[in-house]
Amino acid sequence: MFGFGQLAGYDYFVHVRGALRQRFSDAGADVQIKVVPTPPTSSLRFRARVLAKTVTGSAGSDDGPIHIVGHSTGGLDARLAVSPTTNLGLDKELMSWTGRVCTCTSLNTPHYGTPLAGYFATVSGTRVLYGLSLLTVLSLSVGAPSFAVFSRLLSSLGGIDQMLGGNLALVSRMSDMLLRVVDEGGRQEITGFLGKVRIDQGAIIQIMPEAMDLFNAAAEDSDAVRYGSIATAAPAPQAIRFAKRVRSPYAALTAAMFSTLYQFTSQRPRPYPYAEPGPEQAALLERHIAGELGDRANDGIVPTLSMLWGELVWCGEGDHLDVIGHFHDDEKPAEHVDWMTSGAQFDRGRFASAMDALAGFLLRS
Repeated sequence: MFGFGQLAGYDYFVHVRGALRQRFSDAGADVQIKVVPTPPTSSLRFRARVLAKTVTGSAGSDDGPIHIVGHSTGGLDARLAVSPTTNLGLDKELMSWTGRVCTCTSLNTPHYGTPLAGYFATVSGTRVLYGLSLLTVLSLSVGAPSFAVFSRLLSSLGGIDQMLGGNLALVSRMSDMLLRVVDEGGRQEITGFLGKVRIDQGAIIQIMPEAMDLFNAAAEDSDAVRYGSIATAAPAPQAIRFAKRVRSPYAALTAAMFSTLYQFTSQRPRPYPYAEPGPEQAALLERHIAGELGDRANDGIVPTLSMLWGELVWCGEGDHLDVIGHFHDDEKPAEHVDWMTSGAQFDRGRFASAMDALAGFLLRS
C-alpha cells in the first residue's frame, strides 16, 4: 500500500538500496539491486507476475544467487512468486530463475492479513485510500507541503473525522489542493499513479485476514529458500506521546490520521489468528519493543504479529514506512523525510541497525 518505484522525481527505495549496496561492498560482495515497479494496489497474482518478469529481464542470463526483499504487500508478491505450489500463469522460461533464489525477506508484510484492509475495501475507505496515497506520495517527493496549503486544507476539511469518513467532496478537494505544490510533469505522474489505485484495489481485498487464510494454505514455502522477516510496532497513539512531535499543521494532520489508522488496524478478527511467536522470536520482540505485544500492536497499517514469517531478522519500534527509511530526521543535514507522525521516535541509528541485520541475513551462506 502507498508504494511506488520512482515518482515525481522521488526514489521510494533510495535509502534501502543505498544501505544494502554499502553493506555488500563492505563485505566484499558484488550486488545488483533492481526495484520492481509493481502497481500499488493490484492483485497479488498480478504483482507477482510483474516481479517474475522483472527478475527475468534483469537476471535471466546470469547464474548468480537471487535475493528477494519485499516491503509490505511486496513480501506477499515474493512468497507467491517463489512458491512451488502456485501458478502465476507464466511460461516456464519466465520462472526459470526461481531455482536460484536463496532468500525471501519481508519487511512489515501482512502475512496473516490486516484488519485495515477491510475498511479500505468499503466505499468510503476506498476514497480515503486514494487520499492517503496522494498524501504519502507528496510527503515523500516534495516534503511536507507549505504551511499555506495545509492551512487551507485543514479549514476546508472541517475536521479529520470527516475526511476519514470518506466524504468524496472533501477527498477531492484535498487532492486538488495538494497537487498544486507539484510541477506539471510530476502532477501527471502522480495522477497516473492514483489512477491505478482508483481502478484496481485487488490486493486490498486479498490482504484481509479472511483472504490471507486461503493464501497461506495455497502458497507453500520452498525448501530451498531461507525466509526471514522484519517487524515493527508503533506506540499506541496518545496525546502525550504526540505532543513533542506535533510541530506543524502537517504533523497535526498526519498524527490524527495515524491514530485513526492504528485503531482500525488493532481490531483483529478473532477467527483468523496471527502468528504465534516461538520462544526465540518472543524474546527478541520483548527485548526491542516496549509494552505488551498482543493482537492490537501494529505499525499503523499491519499488525506486528502478522509480520512474522520465517526467521525474525530484526524488530523494533517504528511505523510502516520508518523501516524503509521514511522517518523524521533530527540530524542535519536531514536525509530522511517522514510520511506520517506516529510517535515511534525512529532515527538513523535504528534504521542502520535494521539494515545491518537485513544485509547480514542476505549475506549468510
